[in-house]
Amino acid sequence: MPPPSPSPEAGPTSRTYISQRLRLHYADWGNPEAPPLILLHGGRDHCRSWDWVARRLSGRWHVIAPDLRGHGDSAWADGSTYMLPGHLYDLAQLIHQQNLAPVTLVAHSLGGTVAVRYTGLYPQNVRKLVSIEGLGQTHNPKRSGKPTTERLLQWIDDSRALASNPARRYASIEEAVARMKEANTGFSDELARHLTVHGMLQNEDGTYSWKFDPYVRPFPPYDITREDAEALWARITCPTLLLCGKQSWHTNPAEDGRARHFQNARVIPFEGAGHWVHHDQFEPFMAALEGFLGAP
Repeated sequence: MPPPSPSPEAGPTSRTYISQRLRLHYADWGNPEAPPLILLHGGRDHCRSWDWVARRLSGRWHVIAPDLRGHGDSAWADGSTYMLPGHLYDLAQLIHQQNLAPVTLVAHSLGGTVAVRYTGLYPQNVRKLVSIEGLGQTHNPKRSGKPTTERLLQWIDDSRALASNPARRYASIEEAVARMKEANTGFSDELARHLTVHGMLQNEDGTYSWKFDPYVRPFPPYDITREDAEALWARITCPTLLLCGKQSWHTNPAEDGRARHFQNARVIPFEGAGHWVHHDQFEPFMAALEGFLGAP
């Protein structure tokens, strides 16, 4: 089921920080005296995608939801090559600059990959880790099995195609909402509108475009090896929750062998959920999340 309407209470405060000369944005839900919890979104998404989750948690946690570089209200990267180390550095800088360690991380998809790798690098900095379909592409034979030459050529072709194909412009928010629903058939009208309104900017001519940099679309040509990813997973000492949708194109990490590389991980698959577990099955997701997090 889609999440319920967000509370009419005041929303988060917009804040920024600097990472590799980029001005990056994050939504701060207040309650700074509480333990810190970061919500990290996935590719072509934005921090306000977490509003329903943040409202449920912000009474007990200091919830911070960043926009990844090239997404939401964060700056676009020069050169527009969005590799994992850049995102990883940005998360490390946010935690370092705001003195958030030890922090709890809840992350989806691309954000999940970033959060998991950060935790593997700095296990002492993370209290608990939740990754929703976010362990990276190293297990995907369609990508990891391709030779480097082929992957580089594909990346160049994909990037060149974007250069000659400007970002789509929509005449109205309603037109963009329709596109959001077309791409995500399980989203309610309310959810699709919320994600669209917070995910768009208005151009000078009055049309609307998605906030994310179009160059985040191509998969980077390089990533760490499966063996290196497993070594990072094995370094994670905190309690870890790996969530997946039974109707997703992603595989279950308990069934494909990835979960066994974690020291202390539990896997929960969700019936009736695709890749967007936290949207597709909000209440069951929150029950699992709050049960795992426990009292701050």
